[in-house]
Amino acid sequence: MPTALLVAALAAAAPLIARGSEIWPGLAPCALCLWQRWPYWVAAGLAVAAAALPAPWQGRALRAAALAVLASGAIAVLHVGVEQGWWPSPLPSCQAAGATPGATVEDLMRSLAPRPDKPCDAPTYLIPGLPLSIPAMNLIYALALAAFAFRAAGKRA
Repeated sequence: MPTALLVAALAAAAPLIARGSEIWPGLAPCALCLWQRWPYWVAAGLAVAAAALPAPWQGRALRAAALAVLASGAIAVLHVGVEQGWWPSPLPSCQAAGATPGATVEDLMRSLAPRPDKPCDAPTYLIPGLPLSIPAMNLIYALALAAFAFRAAGKRA
């Protein structure tokens, strides 16, 4: 398998595994969890494009894929900080719903989401005994995958 396709498969695996963790163990993602998935899809597309491009462009496309993976890592850093209480989440969907003055109980009930959202500051630990939340594991994975993609891009240059 060409290296670019391996990068694409590894990039696509992250959001697919995250989605699978919603189905099988029934984990609920928060808004920041969902944001971390999008850069992986971009990286997978860029890596597939790298496999199809002529040699001079393959390295550039793989570097772009690595940067996309690092974007997911950056969101993971933000998410870990929110979980640890270092800073508040910038996303309004991560905040608890507040009451507006003059709102009735019916108004509050209508404003609720059909499915309860998981707060972004509540860490989820996938492996018992391992003190790494899912965003922290994503950060480690993103750094490793980006390093692999950058190295592969260097060989193509």
